[in-house]
Amino acid sequence: MAVAQLYFHLAPKAEVGVIAKALVRLLRSHSEVQYVVLQNVATMTIKRRGMFEPYLKSFYIRSTDPTQIKVLKLEVLTNLANETNISTILREFQTYIKSMDKDFVAATIQAIGRCATNIGEVRDTCLNGLVQLLSNRDELVVAESVVVIKKLLQMQPEKHSDIIKHMAKLTDNIQVPMARASILWLIGEYCEHVPKIAPDVLRKMAKSFTNEEDIVKLQIINLAAKLYLTNSKQTKLLTQYVLNLAKYDQNYDIRDRARFIRQLIVPTDKCGALSKYAKKLFLALKPAPVLESPFKDRDHFQLGSLSHLLNTKAGGYQELPDWPQDAPDPSVRNVEVKESVPEWTKCSSREKRKEKKVEKPFYSDSEGESGPTESADSESDSASSSASASASASASEQSASGSESDESGERSDSEEEDEEEEKKRKTKKKESIKAKEMSLLDLDDFEPTPSPQVTPVGAFLSNSLVTDLEGLSLTDTVLSPATISPSSALKSYELLHRITGEGLWVEYCFSRQPFIHDPHMVAVQIQFTNSAAVEAKSLRLEEAKLQSGMRVKEFPEIEVLPAGESATVVMGIDFCDSTQAANLQLCTHTRKFFVSIQPPVGELMIPSFMTENEFKKEQGQLMGMNEITEKVKLVERCQNEHAIVQRVTAAANLSRVPCGSDKECRFAGRTVTSGSLVLVTVATKEDGPCQLTVNCEKMVIGTMLVKDILLALTQ
Repeated sequence: MAVAQLYFHLAPKAEVGVIAKALVRLLRSHSEVQYVVLQNVATMTIKRRGMFEPYLKSFYIRSTDPTQIKVLKLEVLTNLANETNISTILREFQTYIKSMDKDFVAATIQAIGRCATNIGEVRDTCLNGLVQLLSNRDELVVAESVVVIKKLLQMQPEKHSDIIKHMAKLTDNIQVPMARASILWLIGEYCEHVPKIAPDVLRKMAKSFTNEEDIVKLQIINLAAKLYLTNSKQTKLLTQYVLNLAKYDQNYDIRDRARFIRQLIVPTDKCGALSKYAKKLFLALKPAPVLESPFKDRDHFQLGSLSHLLNTKAGGYQELPDWPQDAPDPSVRNVEVKESVPEWTKCSSREKRKEKKVEKPFYSDSEGESGPTESADSESDSASSSASASASASASEQSASGSESDESGERSDSEEEDEEEEKKRKTKKKESIKAKEMSLLDLDDFEPTPSPQVTPVGAFLSNSLVTDLEGLSLTDTVLSPATISPSSALKSYELLHRITGEGLWVEYCFSRQPFIHDPHMVAVQIQFTNSAAVEAKSLRLEEAKLQSGMRVKEFPEIEVLPAGESATVVMGIDFCDSTQAANLQLCTHTRKFFVSIQPPVGELMIPSFMTENEFKKEQGQLMGMNEITEKVKLVERCQNEHAIVQRVTAAANLSRVPCGSDKECRFAGRTVTSGSLVLVTVATKEDGPCQLTVNCEKMVIGTMLVKDILLALTQ
């Protein structure tokens, strides 16, 4: 990515294309890497589309791609679309529309609209395809199609009156506000093309006016005004009725719009100056919308930077300097060329002395260029390269001894045979190394086939263990408290930024370990990092302003923290079972900083180990106001039991409770300060959303915990 960034900003147009193949190869990496690469490729394809056109298939979307990767690939495919490949891309888009990922389907429909806008030859084809989607059973798909069709119809409304009529019939079925508003805008804007249908649509909308959303009400008023100006005979009374309803609406925007339109189209004696311009105001020709890429203006940020990724200027971002008006001194390009010294393997002083006596170099002319560097570059062949070095060293010893014994410089036949065998062995080794190496820019096959991944031994063992444990049905007698441990995932929070702290950077996390000095306190682990050029002294925390009942056990003072070093300490805070922040003062030998530590509700608990029967008994006593139940629609990657357990224990410091049913996951814990019981149950269903139940003695804790677990299971 760094090399690609350099080429993109500095290389001439004729040379910049060399980075395309390397970036496409990176798409075989992890999704996090893909996300960053695709962000940059989407920017490149807007102005330099030809770079990536040969690799179109590399951006085809797989069903296993995360939604954010799918959307970025759609963006790249849309940017690459032209008259030559549009038929291939549209066939690919037709497949994507059948996906179960509704966000992805909506993005695909928008991509089809952009292709139709940019390439006029396929506009009618895209429009007809989108019209067919209006019969889809999914309301969100229909709604997105309506919005895109509305934009396309603005380009040639006179040719598509049948489509406008068809969309008018959808007002009885479509309930998504944006889609209903788009249909009403279309009918009002082109009411002269559907003179018999438009008044009937206004009649239906007048009946349901009070129950519509605000965005729909505004379009109903606009539709009434346009019909009053073009077909006053049929719609005069309907328009007055709609304006009277809007006059008493709760939304002041709707009331103001109704008052303005009434004075404009039905003027009084005092306010009639603008009435003659009413048609020009309402029925003026509107320019067709331009569907542009969201990455259009991102190229002003440096490629590969955080600001480019976020599309907003981040702290610490440095603009690229402008090209100099005067050419710099050419001497800056002069580089002193030094003879490359090969990295020799370690050898004894005796061998070094013998090397000086031998005039012939360690490698022959044919080997000297590639032998040492290739063997050094190939890390996987480190063992063979060391063996080669030792064999070469022994060969040099033989040749040196031969030169000492034979004054005429002639070697024995056996020595010549040994050297020939050594050369053959080295040549064979070099060929095997070349076969294994793959240049980043010499990859010819970019078909989207998954690359093999090497699984570490530890991960293999843990995955196997999880698979084995998932099939177990634990009973009361089998499970003991020692066999369960809470989640150890730690999330860090920033306590003091390095800029605010003048080089001192402080983070904290909740260690989920008992605080040894007081079991009613939450253990907070704090890490100090001194990024300044001078040492920090006398680091300590002091109470500033604590809420009533809160207590703090400070950590021992850090006397000296050298520059570039880090230190970790643990302190205890009694939050009184609340998420109120503990306001403190972080002190050094020269400054005081006001900081605050605020816990998520899940960190106010400690795991509680109990059997299934104990869980049911305690749950039966925490009913009524102490029980909160919510329906949860799990995300696709959270459909299995292991994923549910991971997300719940990451959101709250709870322990797993054994359960005889494979359709339920149970968790238990107690609040740190008061020891109030917290029970969580996630019951899954095959044909519907799962059910989340939280039983807690403290209703506020239970309510907040439900929100956090819902967020964890739905993201």
